[in-house]
Amino acid sequence: MSDYVKNYQSASYDVATDTSTVFAVLMRKVYVWMTLALAVSGLVAYYVAGNESIMYTIFANRAVFWILVIAEFGLVIGLTAAINKLSFPVAAIMFLVYSIINGVLLSSIFVVYEIGSIGTTFLVTAGTFAAMAVIGTITKKDLTKMGSILLMALIGIIIATIVNIFLKNSTMDIVISALGVLIFTGLTAYDAQKIKLMAESADAVDNTTQKLAVLGALSLYLDFINLFLYLLRFLGKARN
Repeated sequence: MSDYVKNYQSASYDVATDTSTVFAVLMRKVYVWMTLALAVSGLVAYYVAGNESIMYTIFANRAVFWILVIAEFGLVIGLTAAINKLSFPVAAIMFLVYSIINGVLLSSIFVVYEIGSIGTTFLVTAGTFAAMAVIGTITKKDLTKMGSILLMALIGIIIATIVNIFLKNSTMDIVISALGVLIFTGLTAYDAQKIKLMAESADAVDNTTQKLAVLGALSLYLDFINLFLYLLRFLGKARN
């Protein structure tokens, strides 16, 4: 009987260890993919900003600009909607292509803002993001309800932003920016918790869970980029 108990305990320990390993590997993959995408976007943005001919081609030509914007949305929608049908390599390539296109479009910030203020804002964003990601990962509170409210608020500020393009109201722009910071700060914690729950429920590191890791990295990447852009409106110093 004692041998049976020992064997059972040993088996239980092995399963727990395996589960713990799977969780750790998937969480690491999520943040590695996210960091890689941010690095790609940053390098591409800096390179494009330093090339006048590329900048002119993109931002002086409405057709090229809108093709890139539509491609961005298409990649996000396609990756999210078809994740179950895609292979892991295809999902990873789509994510990296998205980060490249986003880097191209983000190149304009190097023209508008001083590079020192961009660096400062990036560090503030990184610190805020890290803190909220840790909170989302370790908290015992279910953030589902908060996430639903924040997603509805996000739709609201998107509509408000479109309206303000025509109104050009500076006060409304400040309010939208402040709400954007709050929304994406909260969404970081919400998405971090979702990813943690996904990793905890995984039995193995396989093609399916690696695709979900890429999808999780995309969610956090979007949180980081949007938080950075909204903070840049407050902390960024415009070029003379």
